[in-house]
Amino acid sequence: MFTKLDEKREGWLWIIIFPLLLFMISYYGFESSYVRLKSMEKAPDFMFSSVYAYRVIPNYLSVHVTEAFTGLVSTFPSFVKSFLLKSGTLFYHSIFLINATFFMLSSWILDRILKLEPTDLLAGLTVRRLIHLICIFFLVIVQYVPTNCDSIAVFFYLWGMFFSLKYFKSSQSRDLIVLALIIFVSTLVRETACLNIAFFAAITVDLQLLKKGNYNHIKELLLLVMAFVIPYVGLRMAIPQQASFFEGIYLLKNFTSPYNLAGLLFGIISIYFGYKIADEAGKSVIRKYFLFSTPYLAMIALVGLFWETRLFIPLVLTGIIIASYQFKKYCPK
Repeated sequence: MFTKLDEKREGWLWIIIFPLLLFMISYYGFESSYVRLKSMEKAPDFMFSSVYAYRVIPNYLSVHVTEAFTGLVSTFPSFVKSFLLKSGTLFYHSIFLINATFFMLSSWILDRILKLEPTDLLAGLTVRRLIHLICIFFLVIVQYVPTNCDSIAVFFYLWGMFFSLKYFKSSQSRDLIVLALIIFVSTLVRETACLNIAFFAAITVDLQLLKKGNYNHIKELLLLVMAFVIPYVGLRMAIPQQASFFEGIYLLKNFTSPYNLAGLLFGIISIYFGYKIADEAGKSVIRKYFLFSTPYLAMIALVGLFWETRLFIPLVLTGIIIASYQFKKYCPK
């Protein structure tokens, strides 16, 4: 009994409290030189008149949480208000509250994923905690580009991975339905929701059988594709503005700027870490995942900036999670 209670207490320490402290340090211990979010009084106009306009859930939360927090702060004593405003605007504090909430939820769901079917390496609690904290450090370090959507998107992505792995293990229809709903909702957060489809395909589709005309799991994949396409197209039809699908073409800049090249190197080495610690079954799944993620990789190179290393985070987390899962147990001999 003592061991279980002790493990539960330790879990709160390493899964919630310590990650939250790291997150607070990243927002209040130093200031981003990339995005001047700390000095903004309200959600900037470009969030509603550019490609960001389609990220309706983060935008909705940014506006209404700021309003609610502003009303709450108005009831505080004046010295509390002064202290808060010295550390950033009320909008910045609101963004922190939103991101910290989903960051802690991400930490929680990550812990559940690592417990699903751990490899021999992660069978021990200590190593599993270390892998968990490595993922947390990756999530924290990319906060030098603070946004209103990344933490939310990461949570939904990890949540989708959790149900993909549950379906992979037991083939329960309810898990597939929940996964489809997660993809549908997360498309209203950010377009990276499509990576959940790539992950599902990587763990369920056998390329050798596919070449032989065996189309197992294609129906499931079509369901997930529709769960992404319907809200994706619907948003672009429903929002009455001239927002483009991307801000610009950065392909040349990505391969000529020292900062962008450094970001690319960070992404490659970080992803290689997961591949390096995976067993042969895990390496095979990682290779398939990157095959199915080719459109996302192409879009990062074309319209993203490599220096915004947050764009690599879903790929980095996926590599580590795949390396931590006992795929060999379910692979046909």
